[in-house]
Amino acid sequence: MTHAASNIFLVGLMGAGKTTVGRALARETGKTFYDSDHEVEARTGVRIATIFEIEGEARFRAREHETITDLVQLDNVILATGGGVVLNPDNRRLLAENGTVVYLRAAIDDLLARTQNDKSRPLLQTANPRAKLAELFEARDPLYREIADVVIDTSRQNVHTLVMRLLQRLDT
Repeated sequence: MTHAASNIFLVGLMGAGKTTVGRALARETGKTFYDSDHEVEARTGVRIATIFEIEGEARFRAREHETITDLVQLDNVILATGGGVVLNPDNRRLLAENGTVVYLRAAIDDLLARTQNDKSRPLLQTANPRAKLAELFEARDPLYREIADVVIDTSRQNVHTLVMRLLQRLDT
């Protein structure tokens, strides 16, 4: 099996459940779990919100791309990506070519409920986080769909049920 066949990459907006589902999926499959946002933080020694604040979103996206480039080369991994990873066409290509891409999709109200108290999400530190999520969804949904091998709705489902449904869809 090539590493592309053994890797599962999770994409979707913040709050869709990529990290939570990814960890549970890794436990079920015996694959190694990575979160690209956590990897960026580990490599830089600071939180993503700090990178945004000091260096700006463009520099964060460059760091994210470097991290994705490294992580997609690994074998037998589950990778939860940052919500904006798909903005870079090179990232979309790398993900599509090196693993099975799963788009975890959720309704705006569910995303808002899951993220409203999380101060570590720089793009949501705005007067109207719901409008911001709707704007991000509108811009990114077509990009997620472009590379997704599987689209699964994470709204109103517990993690175990979601992981079992996903494993059936992936035929692992």
